[in-house]
This record gives sequence, C-alpha cells and structure tokens, in this order.
Amino acid sequence: MKHITINSDTTIGDKTRQEQLEVMVTLPSFGNYSIIIGVLLIIAGCIGVLLPEFVALEATILIAGLLMVGSIFWLVHAFKYKLYGWAQWLKPLLLLVTGGLMLFYPMNGVAIIGLLLVIYLIMDAFGSFTFAYMVRPLTGWGWMVFNGVTSLALAVLFLIGWPESTLVIVGLYISISLFFDGWALLYMGWMQRKLNTQEK
Repeated sequence: MKHITINSDTTIGDKTRQEQLEVMVTLPSFGNYSIIIGVLLIIAGCIGVLLPEFVALEATILIAGLLMVGSIFWLVHAFKYKLYGWAQWLKPLLLLVTGGLMLFYPMNGVAIIGLLLVIYLIMDAFGSFTFAYMVRPLTGWGWMVFNGVTSLALAVLFLIGWPESTLVIVGLYISISLFFDGWALLYMGWMQRKLNTQEK
C-alpha cells in the first residue's frame, strides 16, 4: 500500500488508521456476536430481496400485532388505576382498532406504511442536502448530496407506484435496509475484533 508522506514521522495512511482506532475505542463493545448478527441480517436481507411481498406483509402483521399488544397493556393500566376519563380510553381503543384493521386488511396496512416511508424519505433527502451544504467543501459532502438525491428519487417512485406497487417497494426497502445494517454490524464487529487483537 502506498503512503503519501506528510512529514518524516506521519503518513496519511497511518493517520487515518489511528483516527479509526480512536473512534472504535469510544464505541460500544462489538465483537463476535456483532459479526454473527451482521451475517444473519445480510442473509435475511438477501432473502427479503427475493421475496419482497412476503417481507412487506410480515412487517405489516408485526406492526399490527405490536399495536394490539400495546393497546391491551394500556387498557390494563387504565383499568388498574381507575382512569375512567374518556381521554384515557381513547388512545388504547385507537391502537386496538388500528392494529385490528391492519391485521385484517394487511394490504391497506402496507399502503399506509408506504406513505409513512415517503414522508421519511423526503425528510431524509432534505436533511442530507442541509448537512451537505453545512460541511461543504469537506471530503464526503458529495456523498451526502447523492444520498439525498437517492432518497428523493425513492420517494417519487413510491408516489408514482402507490398503492399498486407499494407491496414490492416496501418489502425491498425493508430488505435492503436489513442488508446494509448487517454489513455495518459485520464491519464494526470485525474492526473491534482487530482492535482487541492489536491491544493484546
């Protein structure tokens, strides 16, 4: 590997390596467990890309189940502490109805998730553009612009295909997210493992 000399004692490669190690020290402990979880997430993401409709429906059913369980907990809490005001019962009932509708009409639930993802992607795009403007001309600002353009393009694709293609797009989005989360965990675990080896 070729290093560009800054002075007699420091090279760009050595400096970058040292900065990476310093950052890794400040992070939570990663290791073999992170590597295993990372690999599993990558596999799940790959399977999801092949079966996006299944992933989208499963995600909708999971969210519906969580809403219904949350509503039951809230109802128990309200009954336990004799909270008989209408406002105390409105929230758990709304959660229960929303969860039930998503569970019995999962396609509509996927469409709602699709709209929420559109809102998120638009916010992410403008956040990326703002951050890129703030850090310009530091190295990497162009990647933030690229990320913003990509998020905005995905949001437009969602809107154009909504609701017919929402099932596939939501499944792909979730699967790709799992894939890159897995790579991030795998990388962090591997770096922490190398750092631990060097400290011994």
